[in-house]
Amino acid sequence: MIKCNVTVCGTIGRDAATRTGKEEKTFLSFPLRVAIQSKDGQSETVEIGVSRDGGPEEAAGYRSGSRIEATGTMYLKRRGERLYFNFLADRIAPAAPDAADSFKGEMSFRGKVGKNIEERKDKNGKPYTVFSAFSAEKTDEGFEYQWVRFLCFDRGCEEWLQPGARVEVKGAMTVTVHNGKPDISCRAEELAQYVPESDNTNG
Repeated sequence: MIKCNVTVCGTIGRDAATRTGKEEKTFLSFPLRVAIQSKDGQSETVEIGVSRDGGPEEAAGYRSGSRIEATGTMYLKRRGERLYFNFLADRIAPAAPDAADSFKGEMSFRGKVGKNIEERKDKNGKPYTVFSAFSAEKTDEGFEYQWVRFLCFDRGCEEWLQPGARVEVKGAMTVTVHNGKPDISCRAEELAQYVPESDNTNG
């Protein structure tokens, strides 16, 4: 499970369309293009699929090329080599004239730790831990896995934090681009061992 409460600022890529969801409820849908800094210092565009409650009357307010800032809940969905950002917007407002593209928020994560867990020290000699973990989603073809890199500052490595351990993490997320693909990391503010009530897709 990867759930993120985020605020994004970017440019609408296509006029909003009206769609019908469950229980015949209408909602608006449009792509939002956000320029993200890549690890080599360049800027690349990430496309976010935005949806929010509304009908044809509201759709006219979201035109291609408009700059907006939106706050809401985002879910990450992996399909093969492609990572989809599905964003349910609670609030959308015109972006300030001088507002730069941005992507910031808090992540809630449940998943399983990978093989490499590193204990490091910062420039002041304080310990911190770096590890990656994946969240699995069951699909018709099997499972899809989304990896997140976690940085845990102001603490040494937890004794239970071992390869294969289930974790529950909350913290500030960062999105960068590496080799043309989105790369997700999180500065952990809360880290705990996760014990599921019953077996699930995260292991």
